[in-house]
Order: sequence, then structure tokens, then C-alpha cells
Amino acid sequence: MAEKSFKYVILGGGVAAGYAAREFAKQGVQPGELAIISKEAVAPYERPALSKAYLFPEGAARLPGFHVCVGSGGERLLPEWYKEKGIELILSTEIVKADLPANTLVSAAGETFKYQILIIATGSTVIKLTDFGVQGADAKNIFYLREIDDADKLVEAIKAKKNGKAVIVGGGYIGLELGAALKINNLDVSMVYPEPWCMPRLFTSGIAAFYEGYYANKGIKIIKGTVAVGFTSDSNGEVKEVQLKDGRVLEADIVVVGVGGRPLTALFKGQVEVEMGGIKTDAFFKTSVPTVYAVGDVATFPLKLYNELRRVEHVDHARKSAEQAVKAIKGLEKGQSVDEYDYLPYFYSRSFDLAWQFYGDNVGDTVLFGDNNPQSPKPKFGSYWIKDGKVVGAFLEGGSAEENQAIAKVAKLQPKAENLDALTKEGLAFACKI
Repeated sequence: MAEKSFKYVILGGGVAAGYAAREFAKQGVQPGELAIISKEAVAPYERPALSKAYLFPEGAARLPGFHVCVGSGGERLLPEWYKEKGIELILSTEIVKADLPANTLVSAAGETFKYQILIIATGSTVIKLTDFGVQGADAKNIFYLREIDDADKLVEAIKAKKNGKAVIVGGGYIGLELGAALKINNLDVSMVYPEPWCMPRLFTSGIAAFYEGYYANKGIKIIKGTVAVGFTSDSNGEVKEVQLKDGRVLEADIVVVGVGGRPLTALFKGQVEVEMGGIKTDAFFKTSVPTVYAVGDVATFPLKLYNELRRVEHVDHARKSAEQAVKAIKGLEKGQSVDEYDYLPYFYSRSFDLAWQFYGDNVGDTVLFGDNNPQSPKPKFGSYWIKDGKVVGAFLEGGSAEENQAIAKVAKLQPKAENLDALTKEGLAFACKI
């Protein structure tokens, strides 16, 4: 097979790849120097759209509408943009072997790609119930959501099973966003998760109580403290029932599973230093192999604000880490210094008429403030996390752009807050005066 050589190769075609390509273009990459190798068939796009507007019954998002970099208010990079910049998009190409000492990648079709600098932007893959040998988990109409193909299949099933029953397995991001999207499509929705409340990695019980109440008011049935242990299917092989560990059986025309992901690092096993399930990098996203960088979900990097190593699975970090790595690569070539990555953790979600943002760290004591009544016509409430007498994290539902900026500032500056009762009373006003 033919061999292709590039100065820079980005492996992976997700959000990070698109933002890295834009930064390369800004830094003056020459035609023919850069290639993006992706197993997906389309140019990089804003992945969060898949669990939100892509599934809307009306006015649904479709490509080319959400190619990067529209998610952060930037120019939309259509396939033509890469051509104009001389960036080669190598799509529908799965890399099955990476030989880092030889600066070589090999595809499933046997093509060889050589590089001088590699950026690993492979992201995560979804954890599947078949991985655990759950009985019947290979039935038709059991869906996972990671790529545009997955979303297309789910859209088709929603149309085919009009007004049917949907079961969501998992109570995290995907579970909450897809629960809302399926309800908007007039499906009868049940959500099942083992934890005592939804989104336990971030939400306190007080925050979660609002969302569970709001979803219940929308007619979504929430079943906590149990898991799906089996599925039965009809004569067409389509799922028809979900068996729960507590003995209950739920009817289902569609099942969507959102039980987490794992970083795609297997190709590099034994070739780079790993930590916390990811590829260990420095503050410039350089790995233990000097010609290799890792960004986004796969990178375990030094989080300067807390002076510790972290791995962050979120679109905001995917964008920013990609830009940082390219600045560092080009800075090194030009003999220019680049500031260390100084990231403020940020998460957000939108569902129904709700929109929340979180900044900082969710450790320590918490206070809940504002109107968190699920029946309120316009609920607005939040939470602060306090550690060692300082506010280290802030969450806000229903905030304006200015209010969201205020909670971000609080999380970054970590102001003192000794009295939790006073902080509860002051609520959002505390953030707005900082």
C-alpha cells in the first residue's frame, strides 16, 4: 500500500481535531503539512448537538449546520475550508496500529501514514452493556450516542416508533439530555439509574431534586437505585422489555444507554506514560514521547488551579487543549514561549427550557440558594462549594450571560466565605459583587 507523509497528523476527527486545525491555520501551517485522520465519514463537528437539537422533532440541527467551530461562536469550518488551507481530511479511515518510535500509523486497509508530530485526539468510546455480558443487550433498537451515525439511527427509530415507549438507562449527561429529547418527540419515557439521584458526579442531592421533579412534571418516570440486567426482544429481534435488578419489567420500543465512556488509548499502550486512565501530558499537552501530544478526553494533564493531575471529559476542554497543543508545537518551532495551560473546569447542559452552567471544583461543603421549585415558571437557583473557607465551585440554573460570568469568576478567584448561612442568604448576589 502507498505511504503518505505529513509534518503534522491529528488522529481523531472530533471537536478537538477541528479546533486544532483552526489553530494550525492561524499559526500559518503550509499546504500539505497537516492531515486529520478520522474513522468518521464527515469533517469535524460539534458533538454536543447530537444529544440536543439533532433529535428535535422540528427545526432539527443537521450538517453542515454544526461543523466546528460554531459551538464557540467561531467560523464554521466546512469541508471546503480544509481544502482551501491545504489540510488533508482523511475520512472513513480507522487506524489499527500506532508505532510511536517509528512515527508511523497503519490503517485497517493497510495504508501507512508517517508524521513528524502526532496529536492524539481520539476522544472516548461509549461503554456498552454488551461489554458486561448483559443478557439480550445486542437486541435491535438499543442505542448509544457518540457519533453522527448513532444519532441518525436513533432519529429513524423515533420516527418508526411514534408515541412508543422509551427507556433511558443511565442518569448522567446523556440520560438527562436524551430523556428530554425523547419526551419532546412524544415518547413515553422512563429513566433508570442505580444512584440515589441523577448526575451524582456533579449534582448534590439538592440540585438533583429539582431536575428529577421537573422531569417528573413533564411526565418522565424516574426509577432510581436499580439497573437493567436483561432485555427481551420480539420475533424481529427488536427490544420489547427491559428487566430490572429489582424484579420490575419495563415495556420498551426504544432503549438508549448512557452509562459513561472510556478514553480511546489502547493503540498507544506501552508506548507512552499513562495516568488516571489517560495519556499523561505536561502543561503543553506533550506526552512522554517528545513528538507526540494528546488532547481532550484522552489527556491527563496538570490542572494548574488545583495543582493536581486531572482528566476532563468535556467539549470545552477538548477545544481549549487542542488550541494549547498547537500553540505549543508552533511556539517550539519558532523559539517562542507559550503560557502553561491554566484551565477552569466548566460543564454545562441544556434540556427542555432549562440551562445550567458549573465552574470550578465540586468538593467540600455546599450551600443551595435561590428558587429551586420545579413548579416555578422561571426557576433560578444555584449552589456553591466551599473548601478551607473558600468558594471553589459554583453552579447556576437559569442564569443570564452576565450571571454565568459572575459564577465563573468566583470559581477562578476562590473568595473567602466563612459563614455558610450568610452565603446561602446572599446567594447569587455574592457572585455578582466579586
